[in-house]
Amino acid sequence: MLSITTRGTRVCDGMSRRQLLQAGGAGLLGLSLPRVLAAEEARGNAPARRPGRAKSVIFLFLFGGPSQLETFDLKPEAPTQVRGPLKPIPSRTDGLLISEALPRLAQISHRYCVIRTMTHDFNDHSGGGHYIQTGKRWHIPIGGGFNATSKDWPSVGSVVEYTAQHEPCGLQRDLPAYAVLPNRLGRLEQMGQYLRPGEYAGWLGQAYNPLTTTVDKRNLTDNPYWRDCTDAELTFQLQGLSSPKEVQIDRLSKRRTLLQQFEARLDRLDGDAQFASYDRFQQRALGLISSDRARKALDLQSEPAKVRDRYGRHLFGQSCLLARRLVEAGVRFVTVHYETIDGYGWDSHVHSDDVKNHLLPTTDQAAAALLEDLHDRGMLHDTLVVMLGEMGRTPKANARWGRDHWSTLFPALIAGAGVRGGICYGSSDAEAAFPDENPVRPEDLAATLYWAQGLDPEMMLEDSEGRPTPLIDDGRPVTGIFG
Repeated sequence: MLSITTRGTRVCDGMSRRQLLQAGGAGLLGLSLPRVLAAEEARGNAPARRPGRAKSVIFLFLFGGPSQLETFDLKPEAPTQVRGPLKPIPSRTDGLLISEALPRLAQISHRYCVIRTMTHDFNDHSGGGHYIQTGKRWHIPIGGGFNATSKDWPSVGSVVEYTAQHEPCGLQRDLPAYAVLPNRLGRLEQMGQYLRPGEYAGWLGQAYNPLTTTVDKRNLTDNPYWRDCTDAELTFQLQGLSSPKEVQIDRLSKRRTLLQQFEARLDRLDGDAQFASYDRFQQRALGLISSDRARKALDLQSEPAKVRDRYGRHLFGQSCLLARRLVEAGVRFVTVHYETIDGYGWDSHVHSDDVKNHLLPTTDQAAAALLEDLHDRGMLHDTLVVMLGEMGRTPKANARWGRDHWSTLFPALIAGAGVRGGICYGSSDAEAAFPDENPVRPEDLAATLYWAQGLDPEMMLEDSEGRPTPLIDDGRPVTGIFG
């Protein structure tokens, strides 16, 4: 357990522009005045932000692909092999039948919109996961792409982190703008060797990767998503920032010489990209471990037992609660993964019993608690909540009542930040196989996330070779779901 005994103070800008220009003009540290001015000009080219209703986003990613026919697009009139074993129940939304395994969400459907027509043509987990989180159909091969690369497209969360770091005082934030819970995608798989693409900064640069927590399982067959977890297990250690010994922050700060302070300031304006990224990581790490606000946000035990029980003591429930706490503390984009031990939690080829007995009930409890908790605290007004997988499932079940990959139709739940609750957007055909009207592609979803946060969906950022690059190809915000 890392404990902090002192807390340093910081100012927004430790070195004035005048001092910086004087240092550059004198050639201090080998930096010429033209280079200072050029770096300062480049630093000012951050994307503009207009007022946006969504101050934060909570992105619940149900990796593996939940079935549309077992969640929000039931077809009780379809043939038996299509409609499946779960019965529909009414909700508080006209025309919306919901699975009997989602009773809590059915009771609060007036809080959210269901997009019934998410669709794309990348019928693969890794490629689909990258597509959903970035809005970019990329080069990841079907059946491959098990590890992220520096050439991948930046996630929406990483772009949010980028814009936050380029705001005045952005590098002095004691909390990141982007976080991933409870683990990086792929970490809980049997061998733990995967670093699945989609949630990282890719060519934008590793400085804009998410701050990621880690929660270990008890053994290779343990599934903390489906059981109550102890407080000792739910430590949510910051990846790369754990230490068994007490850290004296003042002693660490005093080790930084005047030269290092100048270098740290100049690296924000200019310098090798690798070193600049390292400095930002180092600064964020020091800011986190010295921040009372960060430590309080990560302290789940400070929550009343009644609230924790409401979310569920399983890993998904407690991760959703922690996401609320991080948003409350000022984090702008929080992704919560639900993947389970084999890495394919919702990939229900042969696991229909798991869907009914574990996946749907835990999701129902946690998601409903999150929406109600945000509403009760007045936070749903400016927090956008999105819940979906990277694909859906085949309309016709296989012999063991599982369903196979199907990316051409799947649902998304979206709520808060001006989204009109109690509506459905789009409709599907009789077997929930294809959109009938209003298809929504990953490009459109990404554009909606940017637009809701006050960012231009048509923004262009410099790629690794310094070329202006559009983030989305022809994506349009789904403004019709907003009031």
